Amino acid sequence: MGDSRTDWSGSKLAIIHTTPLTVEPLKSLALAQMPGIEIVNLVDDSILPQLAANGGSIQEVHGRWSEYARIAERLGADCILNACSSIGELCAQVQPELAVPIVRIDEAVAEFAVGAASRIGVAATLATTLEPTQRQLRAKAEQAGKKVELVSVVASTAYSMLLAGDKDGHDNELAETLRRLVSETDVVVLAQASMARVVERFSPQERQRFLTSPELGMKRVAETIAAAVAMKQTK
Repeated sequence: MGDSRTDWSGSKLAIIHTTPLTVEPLKSLALAQMPGIEIVNLVDDSILPQLAANGGSIQEVHGRWSEYARIAERLGADCILNACSSIGELCAQVQPELAVPIVRIDEAVAEFAVGAASRIGVAATLATTLEPTQRQLRAKAEQAGKKVELVSVVASTAYSMLLAGDKDGHDNELAETLRRLVSETDVVVLAQASMARVVERFSPQERQRFLTSPELGMKRVAETIAAAVAMKQTK
């Protein structure tokens, strides 16, 4: 669980998504870790196609993502979760504009990966997600004073299947890619929240070597909200 609190009914979490595929899984995860919390979902599924077309330039979407974050703040969110690793670097750029803390869903998993391994696999189904994830890992390694080797792969065929509505095809294709990658590395970071469910296809022992952002990211959200509430109570 993210925190020892049992009642989160007085808190509100806003989640900014770039695909509807992450809405229900992250909502369920948030409620499992923070029972009773109010959740607001803001979804813009035009962002990822735009990044695919412009080579991953997040500055083109900076303005409207910043506006979504301001909307979340006006709605009374205690924390904003950015659910998309492709635009995770916008969090640090937008945070100075807001009083509400923004959590990047993949930050906690990057910290954990760097602390746990030296040869890290990085898997994505979107090319636009791979580079930001690798930059995040390298930055965390530098902060920790540790040298890491990254082995990356993009399962673009799997993503095309997912867009076409073929979830089984996506999962099969991605599972094969992950099976190869995990044999070459100490741990494997899954760069997108939508990839997490594929880990269930592996044995319990194998699953321990896959690191997914939703669980650790939501735990960071719970810690952030708990800290913010505690600070308010001391004022």
